[in-house]
Amino acid sequence: MLPLRPQSQVGAPKTSLSLVSSDPLLSPDEPRSNSDNLRESPAESASSQETWPIADAAAAKKMENGKAEINCLEQKVIHRVSSADKVTLQDVARESIATICEKMHRLPEEYLEELKNGLRVILEGGNGSQHREDFFILQKLVQSRTDLTAKTLVRTHRVQLEILVAINTGIQGFLHPSISLSQTSLIEIFGYKRCRNIACQNQLPADDCTCEICTNTNGFCNLCMCVICNKFDFEVNTCRWIGCDLCSHWTHTDCAIRERHICMGPSSKSGAGPSDMFFRCQACNRTSELLGWVKDVFQHCAPSWDGEALMRELDYVSRIFHGSKDPRGRKLFWKCDDLKEKFLSKKMDSKAVCRAILMFFQELEVDSAKCLENGESGRLIAPLDACNRIAEVVHEAIRKMEMVADEKMRMFKKARLSLEACDRELADKAREVTELKMERQKKKLQIEELEKIVRLKNAEADMFQLKADEAKREAERLQMIALAKQDKSEEEFTSNYLKQRLNEAEAEKQYLYEKIKLQESSRASQGSSGGDPSQMLMYSKIHDLLYSVPSKADSQGNERHPFRTNP
Repeated sequence: MLPLRPQSQVGAPKTSLSLVSSDPLLSPDEPRSNSDNLRESPAESASSQETWPIADAAAAKKMENGKAEINCLEQKVIHRVSSADKVTLQDVARESIATICEKMHRLPEEYLEELKNGLRVILEGGNGSQHREDFFILQKLVQSRTDLTAKTLVRTHRVQLEILVAINTGIQGFLHPSISLSQTSLIEIFGYKRCRNIACQNQLPADDCTCEICTNTNGFCNLCMCVICNKFDFEVNTCRWIGCDLCSHWTHTDCAIRERHICMGPSSKSGAGPSDMFFRCQACNRTSELLGWVKDVFQHCAPSWDGEALMRELDYVSRIFHGSKDPRGRKLFWKCDDLKEKFLSKKMDSKAVCRAILMFFQELEVDSAKCLENGESGRLIAPLDACNRIAEVVHEAIRKMEMVADEKMRMFKKARLSLEACDRELADKAREVTELKMERQKKKLQIEELEKIVRLKNAEADMFQLKADEAKREAERLQMIALAKQDKSEEEFTSNYLKQRLNEAEAEKQYLYEKIKLQESSRASQGSSGGDPSQMLMYSKIHDLLYSVPSKADSQGNERHPFRTNP
């Protein structure tokens, strides 16, 4: 049998997120179920669903609180975004890449996170058929577009690309904040060039497989997905997965039972009659024996199982061998039912059940060897039959050696590809480190230059402040000088004006004096001839008036400038 199913790559996200099938052929009205044959296969078993590992209650509660906070942020964000800039999931699925990318660059991070949260709610399917219909509408819009190619998706916004990939694959893990894949990986997942299982991430087709399923099924990975339902999960070291001895493809046990790929077949040891339970692989149509495979799984993994896991595995074995007509298969079926009943009734603990089943497999092996020896000793083998038996054994040995060689070659190719990928990643990281160092040095030089400019500007500011203070003091000094000169000029103007008025008054006085004097002389000459008394009185008044003019001029000057004194 093929070795146990390998563990997925390290770093699988530990979130309690459910995933939706990306099969476009399914519709909301046609769920995958098999309720008619509940004994042989559950309607929707955990192994036939794409599910993330279940987190603990604290993580779930934390997630609910995060959703509540996002819901609270929704109202705040909506008030800050105009109706023209708003983007809905239908817009992302329907509108052109450039239009949505431009809008998303203008939107706040809170709004984009709320948009992703809305798609996560739809993928979780909490509202039943309504959410399922919404999802299939979005998926139909995305898968009907012809402009979503590797060249155009390079120009998308990060959130836009995550939403498109989540809609196309039906996996909400691409929207989770703790998962950050590169843009190239997301584009390859969208174009079915890389496995959509975040814990696998192998290039497709895996191991360069050329079988019909790997070649014709979009997004199928033979390393982690079921050949029948094309889904994956994170279960390893379990009877829930059956591997093909020849092509190394894996199938869910539930799917194999439901599609009747587990059935009776001719024994490779006895060669006569249907005596063993076999698994027929849908990928290569070859058969693999199941009893030895179940024995290997229990011998390698049962000691590490707890009671609940052990009961689940016994239930799987019971359903595998439910229709067995082989005595060993029937004994195993009865033994599993007996051990489950004893464990549930508290008659045996998990360790005792584990020891009992392992002991049962050893007894089956001893009984098979005894039966084979008795059959060989009870009859003589003809030479031709002996040669045919030897040829069959040789052919079987050669076939197994070829299988091992092919498996080793595939492992070697995979290891070489992983080594080359690691070398490329190491070279990329080294280049990134070099670029970061150069960028850091550049930033350091820029910071030093900015510090020099800041110091120079501070010095200039101090110098200009000093000059401003000096200019202010000089202005105050000039203002004081101007005020002093203004007072002095006013005094000089007043003094000159009064002197001018005094000179004018003296001139007028002198003029009148000369005129009076001339008149007196003429009057004296007339008096001797007998002048008029009225004229004498008039001349006397004029004389008095003339001698009183300087005093009037002085009093007028003092009235005009009461605060000044005549020079």
